[in-house]
Amino acid sequence: MSRRSGVLEFAVLGLLRESPMHGYELRKRLNTSLGVFRAFSYGTLYPCLKALVANGWLVEETGDAPEGAPAAALTGRRAKIVYRLTAAGKEHFEELLAHSGPDAWEDEHFGVRFAFFGQTSRDVRMRVLEGRRSRLEERLEKMRTSLARTRERLDDYTLELQRHGMESVEREVRWLNELIESERTGRDQRAPDPAAQDKKSEDADGLPRHRGGSRPDPSDDTTT
Repeated sequence: MSRRSGVLEFAVLGLLRESPMHGYELRKRLNTSLGVFRAFSYGTLYPCLKALVANGWLVEETGDAPEGAPAAALTGRRAKIVYRLTAAGKEHFEELLAHSGPDAWEDEHFGVRFAFFGQTSRDVRMRVLEGRRSRLEERLEKMRTSLARTRERLDDYTLELQRHGMESVEREVRWLNELIESERTGRDQRAPDPAAQDKKSEDADGLPRHRGGSRPDPSDDTTT
């Protein structure tokens, strides 16, 4: 499977995890929500859907034509098919979500992965963000080295284009730094509450323990 088709598979499974969709509606979501797929056609999408059905990750069901579908799309059987994620498809998508290897850091795949961060565990989000930052820092270093070697041979417009590219990478690195810090801060804020820990440490007889872990001595009770 090519990298691009793998990205499409991931996006399709992720969108169908939210709800079943017609092919027309699915392509619309790919185009509007995930800009990397603006150039995708039905001729690219439907072979992907058929492959996912063949793998048992999707099922085809008969449904009404999607609202807003063009008239030409309503004349064939294809417009009446709804694609739904199966249990095996959900499991496969969970496996894809847990993956945080180098391909998840690349330009084409990162944007799609980021779009589904709401369904991704914090640890995986951190690995993807840190991996992406590392990849961009490497790219930035190469760009600076190349510019230093070739600066005198470049005309003003080519030089400005090189600078623009570097600034774009620098902005994304700063953005990633903010996201990573936010993830770390969120983790710290979710630290266990001491009051909740004390409550859990109560004995079966209902007597709470002190912070030091000792139970109050009944002989110290001054009530009458």
